[in-house]
Amino acid sequence: MTVLAPFPAGRPRRLRRDEFTRNLVREHALTPHDLIYPVFVQEGQGQRQAVPSMPGVERLSLDLLLPVAEQCVALGIPVMALFPVIDPALKTPDGAEAFNPDGLIPRVVAALKKAFPALGIMTDVALDPYTSHGQDGLLDDTGYILNDPTVEVLVKQALAQSAAGVDIVAPSDMMDGRIGAVRQALEARGDVHTRIMAYSAKYASSFYGPFRDAVGSAANLGRSNKKVYQMDPGNSDEALREVAIDIAEGADMVMVKPGMPYLDIVRRVKDEFRVPTFAYQVSGEYAMLKAAAGNGWLDHDGVVLESLLAFKRAGADGILTYFALDAARLLQKQ
Repeated sequence: MTVLAPFPAGRPRRLRRDEFTRNLVREHALTPHDLIYPVFVQEGQGQRQAVPSMPGVERLSLDLLLPVAEQCVALGIPVMALFPVIDPALKTPDGAEAFNPDGLIPRVVAALKKAFPALGIMTDVALDPYTSHGQDGLLDDTGYILNDPTVEVLVKQALAQSAAGVDIVAPSDMMDGRIGAVRQALEARGDVHTRIMAYSAKYASSFYGPFRDAVGSAANLGRSNKKVYQMDPGNSDEALREVAIDIAEGADMVMVKPGMPYLDIVRRVKDEFRVPTFAYQVSGEYAMLKAAAGNGWLDHDGVVLESLLAFKRAGADGILTYFALDAARLLQKQ
């Protein structure tokens, strides 16, 4: 254990006296390269729909998303994560639209990679935007989510996304064995460069509500929940088991979701595995900070940067956040 000089020989405030000293000894820093920007994309032209529960967030058609991608490039944000808003007429119990090679996400991926080849594109591998019941998997006659048949569909979805040119597929479904199945399928087809960011420790959280509004799955899900496949918020050791499994199955990066309420999990994962570890500052976290700042109860810019720095301090290598554009602009001014 480090022996520290007692007061008055030791005065910790000496290292806080002025800005240059604080900058010199700062242990953690946030940069635009730490950020992944989640966006909601929909069909059509000139389509822009505000998400009421997420002030400042919109569902955009591809033509309006392209300027957003350009902003990411200009600000140094390395990755944009796509989440689809699917026409209700295309939603089915089996979520088959998820692996349509001519579907919304493959077309958007191809267009973005053509326009901005240096911008990383990440896609969600999950069925909830595509199912008529709003669950992330296929149901049996009792309404239970089937694991292995769901994994088969997820593999088809990941292959369709990879074929379109996506850089990172991100399975968020929490089915057992899906990382290994996706990795094996990608390797078999020669897609050896497609990265997998596994939502390894995704909790059955109450912080997801605004996101489900944004992608249009909230109404379909109704009073149902996802507790039979997403993790129990009371569990911590289980997260390490989930992460270990995903790494063994071929994940390149792992994620903890939600973010701020689960910083202890981020720290444990990073300490245990020393692999690229990410956290998702989810829609509920964003909405809370926006609401408090909108009411004048918190300083908007201050809490944005402080909250994101907390992820870095906890051990996250990067953060998915709806504040990405705001944060990158603020960091440019520092």
